[in-house]
Amino acid sequence: MSLLADTSSREAHTHSGETLVPDQSRAERTRSWSVADFPVPTGREEDWRFTPVGDLADLFSDEGGSAALDVTHHLPEGVTRSTVTAEEARALGVPEPADRAAAVAASGDSVVVIDIPAEAELTEPVRIQLDGASRETVRAHHVVRTGAFASATIVVEHSGSSDYTELLSVLAGDSSRLTVVSLQDWQDDTHHLGQHDVVVGRDAHVRHIAISIGGGIVRLNTNASYAGPGGSFEGLGVYFADAGQHLEHRLFVDHEAPHCSSNVEYKGALQGETAHTVWVGDVLIRAAAEGTETYELNRNLVLTDGARADSVPNLEIETGEILGAGHASTTGRFDDQQLFYLQSRGIDADTARRLVVRGFFNSIVQRIGDSEISDRIMVAIDEELEGGPEAGA
Repeated sequence: MSLLADTSSREAHTHSGETLVPDQSRAERTRSWSVADFPVPTGREEDWRFTPVGDLADLFSDEGGSAALDVTHHLPEGVTRSTVTAEEARALGVPEPADRAAAVAASGDSVVVIDIPAEAELTEPVRIQLDGASRETVRAHHVVRTGAFASATIVVEHSGSSDYTELLSVLAGDSSRLTVVSLQDWQDDTHHLGQHDVVVGRDAHVRHIAISIGGGIVRLNTNASYAGPGGSFEGLGVYFADAGQHLEHRLFVDHEAPHCSSNVEYKGALQGETAHTVWVGDVLIRAAAEGTETYELNRNLVLTDGARADSVPNLEIETGEILGAGHASTTGRFDDQQLFYLQSRGIDADTARRLVVRGFFNSIVQRIGDSEISDRIMVAIDEELEGGPEAGA
């Protein structure tokens, strides 16, 4: 439904001049396999100032643990799974962790590697289902490798209860076509800190889709880089925060290769007292990245009083030889005029409200490419909206 597509008001924009000035260039920030290279966050750091770090002490601890999620891998024919040591995983060329939680996730004894062979054209997705049965602290590292000219979809589903710190490394081979869907559908008591790294091969295309509809605190960092010219990255996201939830999505697109492109679009809705969402989009165009084209967009829909959306786009450009670069961010309240428009045509208030919110998300949900996941998202949104605006107040 297109009624809401471009109607988010700029009056509720939460970023300011102060917000848009980071403490340093993204190119200068620490990346390391060593947990000791990252101090425990206090909440005063630029990268952590929106995050309730006081509730996440267990996920910053470098003490070893044996807890694990219940993991199920559904692998189409030709796709293989192996287990390697942390040192062997690093030799595959996966990017280094960018914060303490990711370094903790990478410090485990073993890493699961999923390999999709060259020229494979998968007709069904690779599914990785991760389910937590208790609030034990869990760390894990998955690597997904796609051979040259392959075409595949990877679906990573998170559910249950856990304190989970995650590193997912995606290596897309030259001229491959890959879609990665990450669904955060946790119970409300879960804390989840994740880092997803995507390395886009020469002339490859990768679409990463983050969907966060569950969990008490969820913070997902998605980092994209390019292994050669001609690559393209598409980062899409959908999130719905209810009362008491903190859902945070951070993206960093590092354009260091020439003639590459990126497009980022995230949409979120908030409902209920203390519902909080954070979106931070960083794009760096390095001096060597001539011919770059990039754009990032974030839109937030605030459904009730007491909810807060922080939206921070950042763009660094080190060369003028680009095709284009831009960003936009809007945050606004539910439009009563649209509600009145639908009600005047015989649609009751609850149904009209649901239609408008569904229309807000529809442009992204329909691009997921997995009907089961798309249907689950819409059902979850309908459940959140049951009872009208007062439901989340």
